[in-house]
Amino acid sequence: MPLADAPAPDDAIVEDALPTRGELDFRLIELFFFAYREFTGDADSILERYGFGRAHHRILHFVNRDPGMTIAEILDLLEITKQSLSRVLRQLIDDGFIAQVQGTDDRRQRRLYPTQKGRDLTLELSRAQGRRIDAAFRAAALDDPGLVNDFLLEMGADRKATRDWFARKGIGRENR
Repeated sequence: MPLADAPAPDDAIVEDALPTRGELDFRLIELFFFAYREFTGDADSILERYGFGRAHHRILHFVNRDPGMTIAEILDLLEITKQSLSRVLRQLIDDGFIAQVQGTDDRRQRRLYPTQKGRDLTLELSRAQGRRIDAAFRAAALDDPGLVNDFLLEMGADRKATRDWFARKGIGRENR
């Protein structure tokens, strides 16, 4: 029989749930989880029609936001491997959503551009997500999204590539 002060073995079954509020506040963690699921779900249902997934969406999004970006830039921004990018990018190129163009200064460089087909799909995906964001703002009676902007900026700006992206695209603290 174990002593009362002895720690339980690692494989001991735990029957009590972690409290919603205690050492950690699970409310926001779970709100983020479910909000992200619904936010991505809107786009997922559209992507499914094309046989695409979230990786396709991310590449389409950023290539449309920065036409001419290099393979190295998208790898750095998304923090993915060449191998994971290669399969998804190949499909987007083969299906006519993205064009890969040889660099003019460095012929080894590959620049990525959306095609009109890629632009149209990106806008369809973004409009679906924008409708969810707008509806949530209305339902929460948030007339000024500035606080949400600032909060998300703080949540997502740890990495240099992200901070550089924000600076290039004019994404920063809201001036109220």
